[in-house]
Amino acid sequence: MKKITQVICIMLLVVVSANAQQEKGIMGYNNWLNNWTEFKPNKVDYGEANQILAGNISSNTKLLKRNVYVLQGNVYVTNNAVLTIEPGTLIIGDFETKGTLVVTKGAQIIADGLETDPIVFTTNRSLKKAGDWGGIVILGEAPINRFGNAGSYNLDLDPALTTYGGDNVASNSGILRFVRVEFAGKKVKGSTSGGFNGITFAGVGNQTIVENVMVSFSAGDSFAFFGGDLNATKLVSYKSINDDFKFTQGVQCRLHNSLAIRSSYLSSNKDGSRCMEVASYEKKNETDFTKKGTLVVASNITMLNDSENIKADIQAGLVKEAVYIAENASLEMKRSVISGFNPAVLLDSKTEINDANLKKIKIEEMYLNLCNGNIFTEYNANNEDLESWYGNPVFFNVMSQSDNNETFIDFLNPKKPDFRLKLGKITASSGNK
Repeated sequence: MKKITQVICIMLLVVVSANAQQEKGIMGYNNWLNNWTEFKPNKVDYGEANQILAGNISSNTKLLKRNVYVLQGNVYVTNNAVLTIEPGTLIIGDFETKGTLVVTKGAQIIADGLETDPIVFTTNRSLKKAGDWGGIVILGEAPINRFGNAGSYNLDLDPALTTYGGDNVASNSGILRFVRVEFAGKKVKGSTSGGFNGITFAGVGNQTIVENVMVSFSAGDSFAFFGGDLNATKLVSYKSINDDFKFTQGVQCRLHNSLAIRSSYLSSNKDGSRCMEVASYEKKNETDFTKKGTLVVASNITMLNDSENIKADIQAGLVKEAVYIAENASLEMKRSVISGFNPAVLLDSKTEINDANLKKIKIEEMYLNLCNGNIFTEYNANNEDLESWYGNPVFFNVMSQSDNNETFIDFLNPKKPDFRLKLGKITASSGNK
């Protein structure tokens, strides 16, 4: 009886240990990337559009799967209207007119796809490239930290229709679920921001549902969050030119179980291009510091560079940091994987290393792999204090130097990759450095 009890205890320990190991990075008993994602969208022939979307959508409207729609120019959902999109519907952004969909303040988008029938936004060019069309802009009524609690997402859009921000933390801009956005982020001449993003959330409230959304080959940021208060899960950014996830203007965001894949040769290696950028503001003189600064709580995130020779790419200057944290911003990151960056995390040079700031930047239970340094301060050659602080066993951070194909379950699968961490990669001890 005693031996049976011991065997059961050992089996339970193995199960608990395996579950604990798998919980770093994206997680799930099954690969949740299957069925609805597309890692080679340039190879897909989506067909020709038979319906045009243009101008203002000012009354409740439904887009049907049986049609293929083309976005011509700037298309606005206005007048508190609801734009509903059936699962499996295809919307094509027009290259010549920079097709862009703007969901204005008070309006909603209900793009509720299915795992087996996702909603797809893509380009109408035969030779598809990042920045072929504008993207999706969702403007809400939740707080931002600019003076007057209001902002305007201008670019070349109508200023009267692009205001965002307010006092309604629980505002609802709709649903984005099982949605793909491909080749968006067109540049705008004369714009200081450069251009559009794959999806921009500005002042979006926490009743909005954002889950299972993939943005691939965006010329701007894949996902940009300007203020607001929202939850997001199972987001995928694939080979963005700029940031995969950008947070600013006092956004309060809980990001969970999400993935960013970068390329040394496609993603920009210039300043302002990372997996994750966390900032409290863009312009200090427009910021109301009596309001909340940006807070991002990120758990089970996987950020990786898919290079076949990361060390050589780092030496060639093609690889930057995965995460950048600007002054006055807060990031709590746990149970996440960062693989193949230079370094893993970089703090703004204006951030003083003291108890107050270290409490705002929590990096715990991480798996940091193939990184040229772990947590550094910008322009600082001596980062021993930071490395020692975050390397303390109390934080359970693990450092490793393993090839990506040894680190992830099915890294090299071109159609159905599996970027979950291999169970054997994490040990119970944080001493594996």
